[in-house]
Amino acid sequence: MKFPFGILIIASLLSACNHTQETTSAYSLKSGGEMPSSQQGLNVKHADLGFTIKPDQQIIDGVTTLTLMTTTPRKSFSVDLDRVFHISEVLVNGQVLAPELYSNPDGMLLVKQAVSGEFTVTIKYNGQPRVPVRAPWDGGLMWEKTPNGADWIATAVQGEGCDLFWPCIDHPSGEPTKVDLHINVPKPLVAASNGVLLNVTDEGATRTYHWQTKSLHNTYGIALNIAPYELLETKFTSVYGNTLDIQFFHLPERTEKAKILFAEIPEMINFFERMIGPYPFGQEKVGIAETPHLGMEHQTINAYGNEYKKDQFGYDWLMQHEFAHEWFGNQLTNDDWDHMWLHEGFGSYMQPLFAQYLHGDLAYKANLAKQRTGIVSKSPLVSNQVREVEQVYQHDTGPGGDIYTKGSWVLHTLRYLIGDDAFFKATKQLVYGTTDPQPGNFTPVFKNSADFVNIVNTITGKDMSWFFDVYLYQADLPKLVVDRKDDAITVQWEIENNKPFHMPVELSINGKITTLDLTKPVTLAINKMDVVILDPNSKILKYDQHIVDFQNFRKEQSAKK
Repeated sequence: MKFPFGILIIASLLSACNHTQETTSAYSLKSGGEMPSSQQGLNVKHADLGFTIKPDQQIIDGVTTLTLMTTTPRKSFSVDLDRVFHISEVLVNGQVLAPELYSNPDGMLLVKQAVSGEFTVTIKYNGQPRVPVRAPWDGGLMWEKTPNGADWIATAVQGEGCDLFWPCIDHPSGEPTKVDLHINVPKPLVAASNGVLLNVTDEGATRTYHWQTKSLHNTYGIALNIAPYELLETKFTSVYGNTLDIQFFHLPERTEKAKILFAEIPEMINFFERMIGPYPFGQEKVGIAETPHLGMEHQTINAYGNEYKKDQFGYDWLMQHEFAHEWFGNQLTNDDWDHMWLHEGFGSYMQPLFAQYLHGDLAYKANLAKQRTGIVSKSPLVSNQVREVEQVYQHDTGPGGDIYTKGSWVLHTLRYLIGDDAFFKATKQLVYGTTDPQPGNFTPVFKNSADFVNIVNTITGKDMSWFFDVYLYQADLPKLVVDRKDDAITVQWEIENNKPFHMPVELSINGKITTLDLTKPVTLAINKMDVVILDPNSKILKYDQHIVDFQNFRKEQSAKK
């Protein structure tokens, strides 16, 4: 997702919405949450999406046919589509409906037509999609220009959802099993999208690109990327023996920089496959498109707009973060946005883990230290309530940026506690539904936090609920209380709501490390010259006053600007 780690001011998600098209309803500006009864029990078997892109007018003409399956016969149903569009025609099973049989006053297109079993609905529409104020934190379709003045168009809709440019069921469970995209663009523009490019049809002044996905597809991950792209492409044999097609659609004026970034991709693939498991969409492609916004985890066509920056760890963190979402977000999708930390926490943990893979423990800890300064802990990571995306990403209603930073540190602490073998087995089970994933023996899965807890419990053979109760389901970080005197030191945990917390803590006395069982306070004899360090290897996410002081200082400095 995505809302990439490193940018923790997510509040613009809602506030920015008020400065663009006022006719976009509050319903369309939310994604997920309580599903309306008119959509419950509907499964999206196939989404056939047709777009005619008109950059000069900044409008699209759309024709979408959804193949839906209803679990019970019904007299009406609905899909989501932003009301900024004019709907010219609706068909059910190929039959044109009278206008009085459908309505879309607030972005929920209600169709009053009896259906049962499998059926199709076709919606023909046109208009200007919502233009984001600050993509990708604010959703919509961007109409920009490349540095050379060509049209540059991109979608990014994680926060507000798929209904900003195509009719969909805007909920995690609305993933289509298969997607076809037909994108008509003026020459010489190129349309890069999800899945496999089946054909390009020349139509005089325009071309139509037909892309097709072959597996369940994250709704907000369906994307349009349009520019006079050039393509870098290679075949790569993965450590699992798959031959992967790597494609990078880049601006022609940035070819040399693109080649350098392109060369990073094979080692990133090796890392993820060795640490996590097979690339999930090997039958399609490893795809990246250069975009006018920072980035987003669009399935098999990740958006990249980080200006070809390398950080001190020798790789482009943004590209690596977005690529991580092919595993954590696209292969594994949370079944409700309340569990978004499974996408972003794991996605963010992949940056220090990759730094460790490349350069060892110093890079790993340095990366984690940077993340640690961003943890706020005003709200629990998980509320166990049905949530909309914005409710999760806002610090005043949810965990906000903690789903990145705190999520990453929770995983770091868990890895220390249960060991690498159990940690990576649990991660594989979460992502693939098996601890032995092989190409062809898995499909995309829906999971939530409780599923992960159960997986960890099963693999470790222990009840780890105490760990997750403290780190996921309440806000305050565990606090180590230390009372040092000249001849003794007493250490104990202080936990919100006095919940049990069985976290052992390493203590170094003059370099000699002892592991303390802090199920109850522990007192050790020392002398006043001893150098005592708690958690000397920074294995545990805990309350740290110096972090709070630094955060307050940073706020004060920001307020002066």
